[in-house]
Amino acid sequence: MTTTDTPSTPVAVANLLDARGLVKSLGGKRVVDGVDLSCGPGEVLGLLGPNGAGKTTSLRMCYGFLRPDAGTIRIAGHDLVTEADAARRCLGVCTQDDTFDADFSVRGNLEQAGRYYRPRIPDLGRRIDELLDRFGLAPFADQMPETLSGGYKRRLMIARAVLHRPRVVFLDEPTTGLDPQARMAVWELVAGLRADGMAVVLTTHYMDEAERLSDTLLVLQSGSVRAKGPATQVLGDVVGEHIVVLPAGEARVAAWLAARGATPSTVLGTWHLPLDAAGLAAFVAAFPDLRYEVRAPTLDDLFMALAEERTP
Repeated sequence: MTTTDTPSTPVAVANLLDARGLVKSLGGKRVVDGVDLSCGPGEVLGLLGPNGAGKTTSLRMCYGFLRPDAGTIRIAGHDLVTEADAARRCLGVCTQDDTFDADFSVRGNLEQAGRYYRPRIPDLGRRIDELLDRFGLAPFADQMPETLSGGYKRRLMIARAVLHRPRVVFLDEPTTGLDPQARMAVWELVAGLRADGMAVVLTTHYMDEAERLSDTLLVLQSGSVRAKGPATQVLGDVVGEHIVVLPAGEARVAAWLAARGATPSTVLGTWHLPLDAAGLAAFVAAFPDLRYEVRAPTLDDLFMALAEERTP
């Protein structure tokens, strides 16, 4: 009896990643508490949160490195527990650390990775040539990975993650440590994965990256979902509609904030005050002669707000 080398027909589902009610405790502490994650075809889900928020643990459960204490995970319609092989065949993972085989060339690393998959990848050699060309790696195909620049190493990592044509790909801080040009090159690759119809789950500490690439942001705080939606909606929910920037230490403003139970963030000798529309109107009315700047909030402001919320 022989087995076919052709992958099964893809399952048509609304969300290629559908994780519900994820719970995980590590070292006696609950680090993920009822988290839901979902991502559809051709979408990028940006997973954000301060260190210790539960991002890495949530991702590791979603790609099968950790088993949840509670909750369900479906990858392209396949349950990650009861249909583990089918589910894992539909996902790709690019970790933050480079994990190449130093004994093989760039092409050799892709060839070795391709041999792990069952059923086997159809036309593996052609697929490798396609990725080498698409990711700009063809001129370096016969070089060893350690000779590549940081940006090209990341390209190779992502190429390896999508070698088997997964339907969901997890990118864990894919541009950490890269220069701006290399970062933008990786952004173009991520846009290409989206155009291919993949569901992309991205973690990053670069706020401009999260805003540019993500269709939806999911913000975790202390193991739970703090906010979810487009960047503007998330910022409005967590931070506010406006940020007032003024020199720190203004006594009148300090008294006004204290009366409202508000605390500003301090950045390089300036106060950053998150305010909604009503709050801004009240601030303007209270300080008609004060000089200050009003700007839209950014994801950096979001992280500052989360830091203020975090309990010791």
